[in-house]
Amino acid sequence: MNRRETIDASFWPVRAGPAVEWRVEPGLTAYPDALRRMQARAEAIHADGAPELVWLVEHPPLYTSGTSAKPEDLVDAARFPVFAAGRGGEYTYHGPGQRVAYLMLDLKRRREDVRAFVASLEQWIISALARFNVTGERREDRVGVWVVRPDRLPVAGLPAEDKIAAIGIRLRKWVSLHGIAINVDPDLTHFSGIVPCGITGYGVTSLVDLGLPVGMDDLDVALKSAFEEVFGPLGS
Repeated sequence: MNRRETIDASFWPVRAGPAVEWRVEPGLTAYPDALRRMQARAEAIHADGAPELVWLVEHPPLYTSGTSAKPEDLVDAARFPVFAAGRGGEYTYHGPGQRVAYLMLDLKRRREDVRAFVASLEQWIISALARFNVTGERREDRVGVWVVRPDRLPVAGLPAEDKIAAIGIRLRKWVSLHGIAINVDPDLTHFSGIVPCGITGYGVTSLVDLGLPVGMDDLDVALKSAFEEVFGPLGS
């Protein structure tokens, strides 16, 4: 399918299983604990028909490496702990002020289409950002969601733009793990310890960096309503 096509909940009919659980984790979640809990829930979804889960967390400052990560893209290995994530993609940063949303969704209950799933994650982010009048955009050659910066000079004749959200997933027995990360108000200098997602020549931004007085709770409300638009209803 065309990744630029708008996707709504009618594209992801849930054929079986209980309603999706929505959980917001307080405080900072250690990355090894997040991996362990994600994997356990994904296995329970596959083996026992447990409810699907959208799990919203924040992490302490850290870097993660995906299966395509290049050693040279870890610019400052001593700056923060580095964890092998097991997801697709390259290096990324997580830390306070960034909302990480892990999705454990069973594509066998929905639609066995990886490309469409990634496109839907992009659409979810774009729809949530639109609630703050932020225009997030896809790029065919760069995964994630991008924001054009008219306040800066063009680069090589193209508008300057920054990445505001990252996507990295893994499927195990058609159950998804990992998910998305949206910058609300992280320390953007922390991204300088890596080449984010292996992409050079572009910056990183956040909602607060764009001049918006948005807090984590505000984004969570937007994410929840946008999720139902794209993937369907959540449990009560």
